[in-house]
Amino acid sequence: MSTNLKILPDDVTEYRTKEYWEKRYSKEPPEISFDWFKSYKELKPLFDVHLPNKNVSILVLGCGNSALSEDMYDDGYHNITNIDFSETVIENMRLRCKDRTGMTWIEMDIRDLNFLDRTFDIVIDKGTMDALMCDEGDVWDPNPEVIEVVRKEVDEVTRILKVGGKFIYVTFGQPHFRRRYLERPCWKVEVETLVYN
Repeated sequence: MSTNLKILPDDVTEYRTKEYWEKRYSKEPPEISFDWFKSYKELKPLFDVHLPNKNVSILVLGCGNSALSEDMYDDGYHNITNIDFSETVIENMRLRCKDRTGMTWIEMDIRDLNFLDRTFDIVIDKGTMDALMCDEGDVWDPNPEVIEVVRKEVDEVTRILKVGGKFIYVTFGQPHFRRRYLERPCWKVEVETLVYN
């Protein structure tokens, strides 16, 4: 379902704020879905390769009102935890998905994940880091606050991933702008380009 509501912020830096998302989600009907970049159908070939075991524990960062988790669940991935810092969207999604047993929805900030170390097999970020990186500055030299926010997210992902786990980051950004934030001594970073149909 689409909406005619004004959803774009006046300034792209608003994408980084909880206030923007609370305001947006409080105006959108709970049945509205919005998927940045790609739908599950478009990502399924990637997931078939990197997530062949549908019994893995999955964390979706900054889930918003995307249909990604619902579509994954309907395709057999039933151990999905979704987090977002918007209380409104978490409550809406919890109600919308009440019949999908085993899928959980938690209000939480990705920079301070309240999970034990080595909890998840898979962590997915589809556009959340991109929103955090919205900045009026230069993509080659982002402001220090943006760098620190992204560092915190990736450090938390590193902490909660099980040994051998995978962080799947779907971005609209160019790999050479994002890779430097993802590299860690314990990780192997692979880049796959997904084309638009």
